[in-house]
Formats: sequence, C-alpha cells, structure tokens
Amino acid sequence: MVSIAVPNSSGGAAARQKGDGLAVACRRGNDAVPGRLLARRLPTIATCYLDGTYKLSRRCRAARLPAILDFRCVGKAVTMLDVDLASTGPGVLDNALRHLRPNGCDQEQKGAGMKPATDLDALLHATLAQGASDLHLVPGYAPTVRVHGKLVVLPGKALTPSDTDQLVRALVPYRLRDALGQQKSVDCSVSTTYEGATARFRVGVYLAQGAWCACLRHIPSVIPSLEVLGFPQEVAERLAACRDGLIVVTGVTGSGKTTTLAALLQLIRQRRAVRVLTIEEPIEYLYPPDMGGLVTQREVGRDVDTFADGLRAGLRQDPEVILVGEIRDRETAQLAISAAETGHLVLTTLHTRDAKGALSRLVDIFPADAQDEIRTQLSLSLRAIVCQHLVPALDEHAGRALALEVLPVHGGVQVVIRAGKIEQLESAVQTGKREGAVQLDESLQALVTAGRVTAEAARRFAKEPEAIKGSSRSWS
Repeated sequence: MVSIAVPNSSGGAAARQKGDGLAVACRRGNDAVPGRLLARRLPTIATCYLDGTYKLSRRCRAARLPAILDFRCVGKAVTMLDVDLASTGPGVLDNALRHLRPNGCDQEQKGAGMKPATDLDALLHATLAQGASDLHLVPGYAPTVRVHGKLVVLPGKALTPSDTDQLVRALVPYRLRDALGQQKSVDCSVSTTYEGATARFRVGVYLAQGAWCACLRHIPSVIPSLEVLGFPQEVAERLAACRDGLIVVTGVTGSGKTTTLAALLQLIRQRRAVRVLTIEEPIEYLYPPDMGGLVTQREVGRDVDTFADGLRAGLRQDPEVILVGEIRDRETAQLAISAAETGHLVLTTLHTRDAKGALSRLVDIFPADAQDEIRTQLSLSLRAIVCQHLVPALDEHAGRALALEVLPVHGGVQVVIRAGKIEQLESAVQTGKREGAVQLDESLQALVTAGRVTAEAARRFAKEPEAIKGSSRSWS
C-alpha cells in the first residue's frame, strides 16, 4: 500500500498513466466520472466517498487493478489516497504520480481560510531537501526538522493551532479519525513524490495542551545494507544464520532500530528463501519481491487490530521469519516468545538503553509469579540482544556513527538469565567475545580511534566514560 497525494480543485482528481494503466477518480458524492477522464478513455479504479466507502469499477475488478484502501480529506476535499499497488508492475506508481499536478484547494477551502493540501507537500519536500530524518509540526513553533541529530528551524512563521489542525486532518486516514478522537494519538504513514521518486514518512499525531501536533519520520525508499550502517559483518552473519529463536534490537527513540531490523531481514532473504510475516504500526520499509521467498506486511490498525492479534493469526500463515515492530504489552511478549520456541525466527524491538535493560523489560512485563517461567523460556529461545546508539560524527556532514552492544545468548548467559542475575550480564558480555559479543565502550573506543567521533562525544554514551581514550575536541 502507498499513499498518493491528490490535488482537488473541482471536486474530483485523477492519477493517470499513459496507455492502459492506472487512473483514480475520487469525488464528494455520486457525481459521474469527470469528463476529462472519459475523454482520455482511462480506466477508473474506484469512486471514493467521504463516508469511508468506495465502489470498484468493473474494469478494476476484471483487470485486478489495485483498489483504494483509504483516503484523507480536508473539509470535503480529498487530499490523499491509500492505494494497494501489489498487483501492478514496476513503475506504475511513479508514472501515476508524475501526472498529478497540484491545483491548490477548492473554493470551499479558500472560503474557510484553510490551507491547500500542497502546503503539506511543501513541508515534506523541505524536509527531504534538508536531508532531515524528522519533521515536527507544533503550534507556537515554525516547522522544525532534525538533521544529523540537530534541530533546524525551517523558514516561515510559527504554526497556529488551526494550522496544525488542518495539517493533521490531511495526514490522518479517514479510517483512523475515530481512533484519533478517542485515543488522542495515532500512528500512520504518508507518501509524497520528490524529484521523480516516492518518499514515505512514518507519522505520529498527538494532542498537546489541547492542540494537535505531528512528528513525521522519513523512511528511506531503499533499505541500506548492514555494512553501510556500520554494523559488524561477522555479527550480522551470525544473526542472519539463526533459524529460530528471538532477536531483540533495542535502543532509545531515533537510534535506528527499525532500519537495523530491515537490513537484517534483507540479509536473511539474501542468504535463503524464506516466508516472512511483518506486523508493524505503521508499515515503514517496503520489501521488494525480487529477492525470492515471500513477504507479507500487515499494518496494525488497518490489516489487524493489535500486534498480538497479528502474531496469533500469523502462526497459521506458514511463516519462517516474523518481524514484530515493537513489543509493547504482555500478550505480545508471550506470543513472540512462544513463536520463537516453536521453530520461528522472531525479530523485534524494545526501547531501552542497554541489553541488560531489554532483558529486564521482557521479564518485568509479566507478573511476579510468572517471571521464573519466563526467564526459563527466554534462556532457551533468546538468541541475541543488540543495543545501538547513534553518536554525532566528527564530520558534521557525515551524520552519526553507529555504536553497538551485542549480547549473544550462549551457555553462560543462559545460566545468568535462568537464575535472574541480570547484574552479571556485563561480565557475560566480556567473556562471550568468541560467540560474537561486543561491549558498548569498546565499540565507542573503536569509533574514536578511527577518527569518526570525538572522545567527548563517545563519553556521553559510554558506560564508563573515563575508559574512553583520545582527543577531547568537541563536535560542533
């Protein structure tokens, strides 16, 4: 699925491709297909209505063209379509987007003083032009992006609550509007076209002081290799060789956990043809089908209600590898551990600062009377915990450097886990180098020695800052 930005200047809009390709018509009600579509004799996929329903055309059903899954609107103007492109050939999306011409907003929007949908596109394009990872939309502040870990204010005036309200309405799919009102926050994704290519963003919308805010994170269209990320090749090959069990990637928010998981999954697919199931909120990286095997991606809130529901149903879908975007609750944790015990390789993430914290989180999520059993299960099913940090690089234009702590679960670590002696994990990492263990401070020292980061920057992430040797020249 991908979202297509749709200009709406006359109650309808179309995405078209030359020849017998893709066309989308959307409008406010039971209007006829716009005459310009009929004149071009392009196939119409569906008529999309503001009550959340759509009607597929006969040609769409006969040709098995992609269907409209959802849409977003500002007022009565449709601004974004979610379209399933799984059944189309390569290049269809780019060709369709290339023919979209932003025509501004309709008269009703202008009369109400509402910003056109293209303002959102302009913000997304500015984010991409800066090479930023995140875009923040908060009332009282001008749009702000994060570039290599630093906040940079984009040119323009401070946003008002009305501004962010209209932008949020353009971002959030219609199907999630009720959830937004009830939960006061929602996750989704959005796409735009930039320099002839599709750019995707993960979107987090939330309420703060009674006003809507949003944080959008750019998702690169190409999954980088672990080598490009700076991930040790030997460790990567060890992880990719696992046929079952649980692999946890942990770190603080924005430390690149999702990217590492995606790169690891691609490495596994390169090494062998596997049946992969991903459960994400929202779907971030898209896995191309040209690597062999079979990948199914399910989005929480659209394809499945919860991570736990997706895992429970997924066990009946013949998966060999299961990627769970994040373990947030006890039921998801239990199902992930059980799946790892029954011959599946489960990849997931947690939000902790180190491997010891990740193990504690996995255990503490369960009631006290169940924790001994969970420790036993983890000692048998856990394969590795990878904790990562992104350290500001010495060269400002080089972005950030990856520092790792890797805890492979071998015999000594299994004993520590079963006994619940979490405090002994540090020594287990030190003695497990033969199995691929990596200490965080050693990883940081290697970056300093290689001249990629300063000692001062490395010490901010180190467990024992005084152990980091090297220049203290600050990074700016």
